[in-house]
Amino acid sequence: MNTTRSQLDATLRFYDAVADRFWEGTHDHDVTQNYAALLNALDNRDGMRILDFGCGTGRDLIWFRDHGHDVIGLDGSAAFVEDARNRTGCEVWHQDFIALELPPAHFDGVFANASLLHVPMDDILQVLARIFASLKAGGVLFASNPRGNDEEAFDGQRFRSKWRDETWLELVPKAGFEPVDHYWRPSGLPRDQQPWFAPVWRKPAD
Repeated sequence: MNTTRSQLDATLRFYDAVADRFWEGTHDHDVTQNYAALLNALDNRDGMRILDFGCGTGRDLIWFRDHGHDVIGLDGSAAFVEDARNRTGCEVWHQDFIALELPPAHFDGVFANASLLHVPMDDILQVLARIFASLKAGGVLFASNPRGNDEEAFDGQRFRSKWRDETWLELVPKAGFEPVDHYWRPSGLPRDQQPWFAPVWRKPAD
């Protein structure tokens, strides 16, 4: 646990230190394919209650808000949380990824775009279980991660875990989820040039 805590604290310090620059470096990234993957699995219903898990400085909060959804952000970086609140006007929760306190059966969807990669492998199942519990029956999780060889290490000043596609597909159902779909990003490239794996999962309906 001490190692895990130090890894996460170092990552949060990094994000706190770069919060002022993070928006400029990420706000124009095109992730509309990922928004669509989540919402298509929710039948594109209006007014979904969505948790943006690892919301950063608010790019995706703005998109979901502007498309009529009731979106709440969550991030472990205090600086990101403050920035996202100020920029979006949305409710944003400051929570540690491995000490989540989420309301049960509350969300229609959870959008975890490039965020679960910061969860150590020893903790991922309990994090997924808490996300699962926070979803309504039939709710959907979108979770994109960098592809790798079931490894975890510091990438620069950030701790990251990188799963094999096959391992991730076997792991997430252990938290109760059923697979819906998956794809690789960026689209249109050979598989070895697609560093991101993007699966969609569903909590079974009652």
